[in-house]
Parts: sequence; C-alpha cells; structure tokens
Amino acid sequence: MFRHNTIHTTTTTENPHYHHSISREPQPFSSASTMSSSEPPLIPFGPDSTCTLALCPITDSVYRYRPSLPANSVFIALYSLLLVAHLYLGHRWKGARWFMWCMVAGCLDEIVGYAGRVMMWHNPFNFAAFMIQIVCVTTAPVFFCAGIYVTLARTINAFNPTLSRIQPSLFYKIFIPADIVSLILQGVGGGMSSSSSGRSQTAIDLALAGLGFQVFTLVVFSALFIDYLARFARTPAAKSVLDARMKTFLGFLGLAIVLILARCAFRVDELSEGYGGPLVAREGLFIGLEGVLIVLATLALCVGHPGFAFGRVERDKDILSSAESATIVVTEKK
Repeated sequence: MFRHNTIHTTTTTENPHYHHSISREPQPFSSASTMSSSEPPLIPFGPDSTCTLALCPITDSVYRYRPSLPANSVFIALYSLLLVAHLYLGHRWKGARWFMWCMVAGCLDEIVGYAGRVMMWHNPFNFAAFMIQIVCVTTAPVFFCAGIYVTLARTINAFNPTLSRIQPSLFYKIFIPADIVSLILQGVGGGMSSSSSGRSQTAIDLALAGLGFQVFTLVVFSALFIDYLARFARTPAAKSVLDARMKTFLGFLGLAIVLILARCAFRVDELSEGYGGPLVAREGLFIGLEGVLIVLATLALCVGHPGFAFGRVERDKDILSSAESATIVVTEKK
C-alpha cells in the first residue's frame, strides 16, 4: 500500500515566499498533517487534499514528481492526430466502422487521461486530476484490443473458417466480454481508490487483476490466432492469399498486440507494490513503457487496418453491385 510522509508545519519568517516550513515523519500516506491548533491540516492526497506546490514538497505527492508538461502535451497532440487518422480510415472503408469506433474510443480515453496529467503538472496534489489520468490512461488499450479481436475474427472468416479450432464468431463473443471484465475491474479499482483516498489495498488488487486478466486474454487470443495462421499457411490457398499487402496487415496487427502486451506487463509490475512502489515514481519509465508503446501500437493499427486488407474486396463488391444494377435498368428499358 502507498505510504506517505505526514507533513508538519510551523510558522517561520526565514523564507518570505513560504508561510510554512515542513518537516516529515513516515506515516500512512493519507494522514493529515497538523499546523497548529488554529490552522487547518495539510492533506497531501485524497479528495480533501489541501496541499499545493507552494505549501508541500513534491515528494509528498502521489507520484513524487511533477508530470512533464512537454511530454504529456505531445501525447495529447499525437492521439489527436491518430484520432483524425482513424476517423478518416473509417470513413473511407465503411465496412470497418466497428474498428474505427474502437480506435476513436481508445484515442479519446488517452487524450482525457493525458489532459489529467497536464492538470497534475499545474498541481501534483490535484486528486481529481490523478483519478482522471489513472482511470483513462489505464483503460484505453482495452478499446484497441476489442478492435483487434473483431478484425482478426473477420480475417479467419475471409481466409478459411473451417481451419479454426473454434468458430470465428467466438473470438469476439469470448474475448470482447473478457475485455469488458478487464475494463470493469480496472475502473472499479480506480473508483475505490477515489473513495478510499488511495488507502485501499483492495482497490490496487482490483486494478492489478484487471491488467493481469487483460494480459491473459491477449496471450490466449494470440496463441489461438498464431495456431490458425500456421494451419492456414500449409494450405494451397495461402500463397495467393498471403500476398505482400496481407502480410503487412497481419504484421502490424501483430506488432500492436506485442506492444500492448509489453505495456500491460509494465503496468502490472508498476502497481505490484501499490502507489508507494519505486516504479510509480519513475516518470521516464511511464513515458517510455506506457506512453510511447501505446502511441506506437495505435499507429501500427493505422497500417494494420482492416480496410487495407479487405477494402479491395468491398470495392469490388460495390463495383459489381453497381454493374448489376445498371444491367437491370438497361434490361427494363428494353
């Protein structure tokens, strides 16, 4: 569980920029500090937090650092661009609308989450901002996974569904509900952290369970799909179907899965010791193994987009349908 320093303040005139000098003793992290019998206590964390950068040292904040304004602003800009890109691709290939909405939901979740981190740059003790970023940044990849599950189930249907060990429809009937369970566990864990001012070990355990279940789901799904591709590759149709375009599509989808798995593994390790663990206080690791990995995964899903793999089929169907309609009209006129 997160352990924090209690803040004791006494009146001083040595520093004209501060009204209080601060001494710390190790206490449970939600404990309130006492200034004097006539002054309200300073509370570093929780819904009733009263600390600010002017009153409390940064080491008394939940992360023990001030989130980087440039890094988090860049992430907001990148996810905004990726959101526009996925909207464009979804508009271009209408058959991939489900995939588009999954990507849009994930990008919006990330944008809100990193906006919360920008709010924490202004005040690292802002509990509402902490809750916004911990819930949104943690849960966003769940939406990306949902899009991947539906896309690869559709791929099996397009290749040869008889080779799959389970019915293709079960890929999203099983794995999307599993994703929802992961989302609920992570969301409930975040909500309990809010109501308990971060003191609840149960809240941390629920968030860990959600992340761990997401890793398990991805691993099982990946194993089933790799098994299917290995079986399909041995069929005569594989040479004509697995052309450069399709290999690129599958390769970038696979890359996105690996990146999301690596990120989830990091977050499980990060939270394994609660909010007081050493990894929570290392922003460089968060930026690299959370921020960068998921941005790259979202970018990979622009290339591993179902429209690139199946767009030609849809276009050919539209052309054929238009030709058939024109033939019917000509025949009727005769």
